Amino acid sequence: MRFKSEKVGDFQVYAVSGTNTVSFGIDFDAAKIADLMGFAVERHDLKNGERYYMYGFKVFESIYPHPDENLIVSTFDQPVQSFVWDDFTAKDGQEYVYYFHPLKGAPKNLDRSLPPVPIRIETEKAFTTGTHDVFFNRGVASSQAYARKFDNKAPDQLDSAKREEALQWLSRDLDDALKAFIKQAKAGDTLLGAFYEFRYLEAATWLKEAIDRGVNVRLVLDAKRNGGQIDKKTGKPAPDFPRTDNKKTVKDAGLPASAIACWREKNVDNIAHNKFLVLLKGAAQKPAQVWTGSTNLSDGGIHGQTNVGHWVRDAAVAKYFQDYWELLSKDPGKSPTDTAAQSKAAMGGFRDDVAGLLQAPTDWTTIPQGTIPVFSPRAGSAVLDMYADMLDRSNALGCITLAFGISAVFKGPLAKHTTASPLTFLLLEKRDLPPKPKPGAAPKPFVTLGWKQNIYPAWGSYIADPLYRWTRETNAKKLRLNQHVSYIHSKFLLQDPLGPNPIVVTGSANFSDDSTNNNDENMLLIRGDKRVADIYFTEFNRLFFHYYFRSVHEVTSEQQKKQDPVGVAATAAAEKASLFLSEKAADWTSKYAPNSLKTKRVKMFTAMSGATNRPI
Repeated sequence: MRFKSEKVGDFQVYAVSGTNTVSFGIDFDAAKIADLMGFAVERHDLKNGERYYMYGFKVFESIYPHPDENLIVSTFDQPVQSFVWDDFTAKDGQEYVYYFHPLKGAPKNLDRSLPPVPIRIETEKAFTTGTHDVFFNRGVASSQAYARKFDNKAPDQLDSAKREEALQWLSRDLDDALKAFIKQAKAGDTLLGAFYEFRYLEAATWLKEAIDRGVNVRLVLDAKRNGGQIDKKTGKPAPDFPRTDNKKTVKDAGLPASAIACWREKNVDNIAHNKFLVLLKGAAQKPAQVWTGSTNLSDGGIHGQTNVGHWVRDAAVAKYFQDYWELLSKDPGKSPTDTAAQSKAAMGGFRDDVAGLLQAPTDWTTIPQGTIPVFSPRAGSAVLDMYADMLDRSNALGCITLAFGISAVFKGPLAKHTTASPLTFLLLEKRDLPPKPKPGAAPKPFVTLGWKQNIYPAWGSYIADPLYRWTRETNAKKLRLNQHVSYIHSKFLLQDPLGPNPIVVTGSANFSDDSTNNNDENMLLIRGDKRVADIYFTEFNRLFFHYYFRSVHEVTSEQQKKQDPVGVAATAAAEKASLFLSEKAADWTSKYAPNSLKTKRVKMFTAMSGATNRPI
């Protein structure tokens, strides 16, 4: 939901709420902020009658010259020196009043005479009976919160009570929502599932419980025989992945043979990459609901890397997914024993069958209001080109998560952007760097996307060593939650999410050629649903700026170490100097120049569509 305050003095506050995250932008008069020391932020929880100042992160060096990770401060006297701010601790479906208190004066003598700017907001409910519910896991095992709460230990290294607390903290509502989706199925209903990784025993157990209460469960599971290569570390043949784990989970959960509609063995070189369930109601098997998104059924999928589960209550969408499942259940595609001609014909037929399920748009301007799915594999690049054009031609703001790099279809158009182009945020698993040239080959031209194109990338990274008030962090790979993708696994694109007609693209596909032409994949195209857009935007905002700070720290450290390879202490000292609050107001307010990222972020909020003012 979108909100705005009354203008109080020289300030007006705007807010966008998701389920657990609220993002704020504060409009200001540039001519009247030179002496502003920041904002003390107070939150009034109307449901529980609690009112308090929010936790502060940075501190004034003149007051706390030697802060450490154990210091806890409040924005009451260690203010927010920013015109954008986020609260990641809100509860879903609740009303809050936030008071932004402008402060002047000096660190040890703050002037509180200016009136606060109150804004009343309400967060979205996580569980509803509407068309869409969206569930993000925490996705930040590499965080100060996890380090402090759980001492950077893997959940299995904690005692049972602390282990459950850690798993709940990491998953947030994601696993609870999947369980609720399965649990709603009653005797006589049917659940059709298609999964790449089926390695989360809890989910398999929930499906077994559904079978025991009379639900017809039918699963299509990836079972490619793709192992055998010698692992350089162990010297042993690699297992078939995820076939070996998937079969073990089915056995351990006690799922009967009748629950497996198809072990997906064809298309060995490709991935049966779906992660969806379809609910069919009653003996008539009436399509009703779909669970989809980016979340593999694995410990790392639920608790480690960033992921989203998307619950859709739409009979037409469910029917499309049912038809797609029926196609997959026949194990279509090429067999390892096929000749080249047979393989080409088999894949061509498979792609034709997928395309025949529904007409997928190839021009984003023609995407209808509401929700439609897009399935893969399909021939050609028209759909992928549409996604790239959608990001390229955002009116004001584009956001995308990319787990496996920036493909040429996206980078080509984005590289032509200028500082006047739409603001674009890229959330990547890894930093976009030139590929290592092959021996004897000349390096290929490489384009770095950045502020010159009004593009801001962030990527998965963590604080490896203690820094200022930040303690050492870990990551999902070190916690043994993930092997391949440690940080950014979600796959979604937002075109003008704060505009009057936002488009959200979300699902299992990685915005790549393989995910379009070769893999089993599904995506949802959702147009005009501000609730969905607001949830995705606030969660993207949360994740992007969590990793943006760490990405900048990583680059800065690398540059400083290159200049002085042994100057580790100097590097830490330089960063520490920039991480305190500014002792003089102009030192931080001057950073809000007209074309700076900071100012552009404020304008995201002040220009958004449909903000309402609620009486306090």
